[in-house]
Amino acid sequence: MFGFRFIKAQPTQHVIQYRDGRPQREGAGLSFWYFAPSTSLVVVPTASVNEPFIFPEVTSDFQEVTIQGQITYRIADPKRTAELLDFSLNAKGTYGSEDPQKLSQRLIDQVQVAMRAEVQALTLKEALAASELLVGRVATTLHGHPALQALGLELLSLSILAVKPKPETAKALEASAREALLRSADEAIYARRNAAVEQERTIKENELSTEIAVENKKRQVREAQMDAERSVQERQLQIRREEMTGKIALEEQNKALVALASTNAREEADAKAYGLAVMMKSFGDADPKVLQALASVGMDPGQLMALAFRDLADNAAKIGQLNVSPDLLREIMQPQARG
Repeated sequence: MFGFRFIKAQPTQHVIQYRDGRPQREGAGLSFWYFAPSTSLVVVPTASVNEPFIFPEVTSDFQEVTIQGQITYRIADPKRTAELLDFSLNAKGTYGSEDPQKLSQRLIDQVQVAMRAEVQALTLKEALAASELLVGRVATTLHGHPALQALGLELLSLSILAVKPKPETAKALEASAREALLRSADEAIYARRNAAVEQERTIKENELSTEIAVENKKRQVREAQMDAERSVQERQLQIRREEMTGKIALEEQNKALVALASTNAREEADAKAYGLAVMMKSFGDADPKVLQALASVGMDPGQLMALAFRDLADNAAKIGQLNVSPDLLREIMQPQARG
């Protein structure tokens, strides 16, 4: 069986057997005998492939960043891939060209082109924080890319592991971020101090408000006491005024009474004087002896004796000697003793 060989492909290998330039059989995981001098075998791997990538790019603010990631793909249309690239096996059973090794690089080149378009639209700080955004946009661009469809490739996943600036740029960013953090810490300290001062001011204001409220309450109590005292004083003053008014009215009444009494007394005196005048006028021509006899009417015996002794005294020159017995004197003196 010189020239016959046996091939056994894996399930993740798509085998195409060409004879005289025409495909004889094809499929995944085939096993068959073939005549090597007249047969060409094309083996296209359909398993998923993970390819890492790393390349530098420049942002919109002219800062260089290094993008590191990984792409996962597979050959979805092996026949189309075999038409564009050489996946044929040589006599040793290995690939006869370098096209299978260049396939991953072609896909990475497309990733780099799409990534460059996205990174150049971002600043450095935006690019460093836009890993998810870049993955989404680049994956969307590659899914419908004509080059991948022409090669029969299917993009399974794209991930960006790191977006790194240059070391000196990173140090500058770290210093800026560190200063920002320190500034934020200082601002937090200042804010805490301001909050403490504000709280202390609030406490002072509350204490002052409490003191003002207490003083207002005391003032209200004092005003109420003063109003009460004022009311009492006004009441007392009113009572005094009423008393003074009563006294004045009483004085006026007394004055009126005195005036009336004086008037009455004067009128009574005038009446008595008029009576006496009339009486004196009527008695002016009367005998004194008669008047004396009229005056002695109703007198007690002592007064009559006194009048008698007065008459004796008036006529003492005519009387030579007058003897008064003790009995007479006793009779005269007894009324005075009794009195």
